[in-house]
Amino acid sequence: MEQKEVAPVNYVHQNAIHCETIKKEQRYQKFERDYAVNPYKKTHLLAEKPHVYIDTENIEDKEEFIELYRRARNVPTAKYDYPQTEGQSYGWFTTPLLETDRSDIRLHHPRKMSEVTKYMAIAWKYKEQADNQATTEQNQ
Repeated sequence: MEQKEVAPVNYVHQNAIHCETIKKEQRYQKFERDYAVNPYKKTHLLAEKPHVYIDTENIEDKEEFIELYRRARNVPTAKYDYPQTEGQSYGWFTTPLLETDRSDIRLHHPRKMSEVTKYMAIAWKYKEQADNQATTEQNQ
C-alpha cells in the first residue's frame, strides 16, 4: 500500500488565514461605550452611608432604573416577541396549532384503563404512601 506524503505546513498561508479570520471577527465586533447597571442581574441594594448627603434631584434616573428592574423581572415571553436563544424556542408558543376536537379519533387518544391497570395504579399509590411514611419515620 502506498502512503501519500503529507505536505509540510506552510506557515505563511496559516498566518494569512488567521489574519483574515481576525479581520472578519473585528468587522462584526461591537464595543459598548455606554456603561450602566445590568437590569437583568439581581443586585443587592445597600443602604447609603449616614454621613453622606444624598441629592434627591436625580429622581428621574431612579424611576428609569426601577422601570428597567421591573421589566427585567418579567418572564421572557413578556419581555421579547420572539425567543432570544435556542433553549427558549422550546415552549415559547403555547397556543395549540389545532383546535382540540374530542370526537376526532385521529387526534384524541383518551386514557383507557382496564382492571389490571386500575389494580396497578392502586398498588403504586399504596407503595408510594408506604415509602413516604418510612422516610418520615426515619427523619424523626
